[in-house]
Amino acid sequence: MSVARSALRPLIARADPRLGLARTIVSLPRQASAVPIVASRAAISPLAPTAGVRWKSEAVPKRNAWAKEPIVSYEELKPITQQPSDNILLVDVREPDEVALGSIPSSVCLPLSQLRDALDPNYNAGEFQKNFAFSKPLPSQNIIFFGCSGKRSATACEWAGEKGYPNVRNYVGSWLDWTKREKVNESEDD
Repeated sequence: MSVARSALRPLIARADPRLGLARTIVSLPRQASAVPIVASRAAISPLAPTAGVRWKSEAVPKRNAWAKEPIVSYEELKPITQQPSDNILLVDVREPDEVALGSIPSSVCLPLSQLRDALDPNYNAGEFQKNFAFSKPLPSQNIIFFGCSGKRSATACEWAGEKGYPNVRNYVGSWLDWTKREKVNESEDD
């Protein structure tokens, strides 16, 4: 047991605390190779007993620092749309032809087809502004993604997390839920 713990020390010591990930490749000693290793959410992997094994953990997203729940409800979103602020960016991940038919007030469009490249740290902020007509979000910024039904926005949250944006949330109802609830609210006001 002490061999397994000592084999994990280099992994733990080299974990990247900024990302919440253990991305370091660790060479384990031969005598530890018969012991299964368990690390941050990685599956148990029996190591080959014949040689020193190189192991790399799975990428595990950092816990969302902005909220306990990574989802947003209509009730949470409605006040944000009525009083927009620079603290929260509401991003529509639908394609421009879908957005042309309507969108949630105060949202900006960043199509899912371009999101992964656009949020890359190497993507130029000036090019981002030119292509999408709003400033490139800062990695620390709070972002809410929505799409048509919530599937693309869930993908957007995952991809943004991979690109170093930990403060993302998903409006799971997305455009379909928004339009349904807004129609109900309009009929109640009449």
